[in-house]
Amino acid sequence: MGKRKSKAPTETKKILKVPTSFNCPFCNHGSSVECRIDREAENGEVRCRVCSEGFQMKINNLTDPVDIYSDWIDECERVNK
Repeated sequence: MGKRKSKAPTETKKILKVPTSFNCPFCNHGSSVECRIDREAENGEVRCRVCSEGFQMKINNLTDPVDIYSDWIDECERVNK
């Protein structure tokens, strides 16, 4: 009698983390913008450690740091037009 074939080991999926530090659009320093989320106060804030530029917005329970950063970039582009 032949042996049964063993199943190939399954690969585990790596969970990618959402970044919380970004490049500043004003001073162009890499990873100098940090995002802070206060879920209790429903407030999100991004601030550059180098040039002290920042942005605040209301958040909901689905908001991620990248969402706040992208809203800041969109607001900067809107103001520049």
